[in-house]
Amino acid sequence: MIRRRKLLAALPAALAAPALIRPASAQQLTRITFVTDWKAQAEHGGFYEALARGMFRARGLDVKIVPGGPDVNVPQLLANGVADFGMGSNAFIVLNLVKTGVPIRAVMAVFQKDPQVLISHPRKDLNSLAEMRGRPVLISAASMTAFWPWLRSKYGFKDNQIRRYTHNLAPFIVDPNAIQEGYLTSEPFTIEQQAKFKPKVFLLADYGYPGYANMVLTTQRWIDTNPRVVQAFVSSAREGWLLYLKDPSQGNALIKRDNPDMTDAILKQALDKMKQYNLVMSGDGHDFGLGSMSEKRWRIFRDTMAADGLYPKNLDHTKAYDLRFIRHTIQNFGFSN
Repeated sequence: MIRRRKLLAALPAALAAPALIRPASAQQLTRITFVTDWKAQAEHGGFYEALARGMFRARGLDVKIVPGGPDVNVPQLLANGVADFGMGSNAFIVLNLVKTGVPIRAVMAVFQKDPQVLISHPRKDLNSLAEMRGRPVLISAASMTAFWPWLRSKYGFKDNQIRRYTHNLAPFIVDPNAIQEGYLTSEPFTIEQQAKFKPKVFLLADYGYPGYANMVLTTQRWIDTNPRVVQAFVSSAREGWLLYLKDPSQGNALIKRDNPDMTDAILKQALDKMKQYNLVMSGDGHDFGLGSMSEKRWRIFRDTMAADGLYPKNLDHTKAYDLRFIRHTIQNFGFSN
């Protein structure tokens, strides 16, 4: 395993100096628009925590968080210059950009495990993904070109199992034999509240599903022309996430401001799930610090999905990310070697 001191030694000289920016006045702040992948929620908590506690401003950034939604296309907003930074929900988004030649890179990955899950009723005959083979599964159209090919390849799922999931939970709730897709921090809690039973949850990442989630994306133009701003954003976001995991109160206040439908109960259960399933501090997050990524993980994801026919085998996965900024951040937070 490559140790952290070796990673730091490999940094370009331009990034070797401390990235902390201390503005003399508000006029010197760099304005940044950061668009998320959905309405404000706990999955965005560290970014809101950094905003609430002034971490972005301390590093010279005037950050505006713009909540996303069903009609918000984050890569398109970045490519058109409408937003400067944005959230990448999963690794498919970034590799699709590489495939189409759009110069947008991931510079940080908050979730080391993709929170994609399959859910069933609390039944005794289903205790693993393998036991779902041959059974009907409710999935969305987008999932048919995402995790479904992986389930076909690794667990022998067949396309004739597919039933359309329209983000309406009623068909699942009324059918005790139903299986459906979901997001770890969302559907299981909603089902429990509405149906008054606790569903079984199968996190795909715990069964070998590769790929990061909840990534920070920015354009190659920002990386090339102002790497110190990129570094300042990543450092602030990482600090915000570390604090959000300990005390989310200030970040949650801003989340509820931006999304009045968000309750304390929803926020708490989402953060509890992040901790329970170790979404943030496992994998590269454990080895190299919160938000970290590695060439190996990206290569494994590319190879896995290429084997399922989703990408060319020679797709250059190294164009999907830039590791310099998160590696430099490790030094600023005193992680031991």
